[in-house]
Amino acid sequence: MRPVTNVIICGTGGQGILLASEVMCAAALSAGNDVKKSEVHGMAQRGGSVSSHVRFGEKIYSPLVEEGCADLILAMEKMEGLRWAPYLSPVGKLVACDLRIFPMTVNTGLAEYPDVDALMIEHGLPVQLVPAVEIAEELGNMRVVNVVLIGAVSPHLPMEVEHWHRAIRERVPAKHHEVNLEAFRRGRELFG
Repeated sequence: MRPVTNVIICGTGGQGILLASEVMCAAALSAGNDVKKSEVHGMAQRGGSVSSHVRFGEKIYSPLVEEGCADLILAMEKMEGLRWAPYLSPVGKLVACDLRIFPMTVNTGLAEYPDVDALMIEHGLPVQLVPAVEIAEELGNMRVVNVVLIGAVSPHLPMEVEHWHRAIRERVPAKHHEVNLEAFRRGRELFG
């Protein structure tokens, strides 16, 4: 019997959260899992919050991850990781891009961006920060930040590398396969 794995992928509009969740779902399906996914787009076109719940295992009935039950939270922006932290299970992992995207209230001076790192430490969150932007810059394509992060979380999930590669090839246009597969490899090297 395959255990159920609960994942939340979160960030802001334009970061590739939906592609990341599609790749994860395709990899889980390829590995023989039942998979359910739910997405919340919010104000994605304006840099608002975007999230996707991904659940896979032997048999999945609901696409939603309950509060306190996420095995993994993949945050493409640190503040979004902090926002979704209550969903993390007591033994779950939080993997976050070492990136800050300022919301409109901060950009207009109505609010200050909090010290997210200090808050994560204060709340005892088991966070692994990923230098995904730096890796994407080295690869010459900022659009692969999300795939670097997928690579970074892949060792924490019960799918083989070939399942991930197949999923990337299925979901990414052929002309971008090479850079995305390299982004995945570089991300996976961090924690694999």
